Amino acid sequence: MRYLFVLILSVISFTACAGNILILGDSLSAAYGMPAERGWVQLLQNRLDDNMSSHQVVNASISGDTTQGGLNRLPGLLQSYQPELVVIELGGNDGLRGTPPARIAANLERLVTMAQQAQAKVLLLGIQLPPNYGPAYNARFSAMYKNVSDKTGAALVPFFMARVALRPQLMQSDGLHPNAAAQPLLLETVWPQLSLFL
Repeated sequence: MRYLFVLILSVISFTACAGNILILGDSLSAAYGMPAERGWVQLLQNRLDDNMSSHQVVNASISGDTTQGGLNRLPGLLQSYQPELVVIELGGNDGLRGTPPARIAANLERLVTMAQQAQAKVLLLGIQLPPNYGPAYNARFSAMYKNVSDKTGAALVPFFMARVALRPQLMQSDGLHPNAAAQPLLLETVWPQLSLFL
């Protein structure tokens, strides 16, 4: 009887503890310019809680971060949190600095592969740059997310900012960062792909 009780407790503990969801991003996921509780990542945690999910969201996003910064940080994050899912939202700052898209793509591929080798599933969030970077650079930059997704098998949201980027009322005064009113729309853009992993 004692062994049966221990077994039941083990099953309860296993079913009650879902894996962590690690968000590795930059200012777009770090709630830049607003209280953290209004950012899309916290809204994701709120939705999971409302749905009685035991998944915990770990927001490891840092404003200004690049794909190289993500590579420096990801090994420690994987070891600390052992995530079930890694959401990678990086590359925008690389592009704003004019980094060659091939180099950014190589870094993204390494990030995805690193997470997959740690037995995590991966969702890649694509970014587009302002038009002043020129059509040739922008085309290569935008295409690299799909290329990385195709090569690695990572799931993809082609344009994370699709619902807000061209709506000035949803952007902060710098024209680059979504405001608090845009955060629910960012979540809705990510949710259809992300929910497939839950």
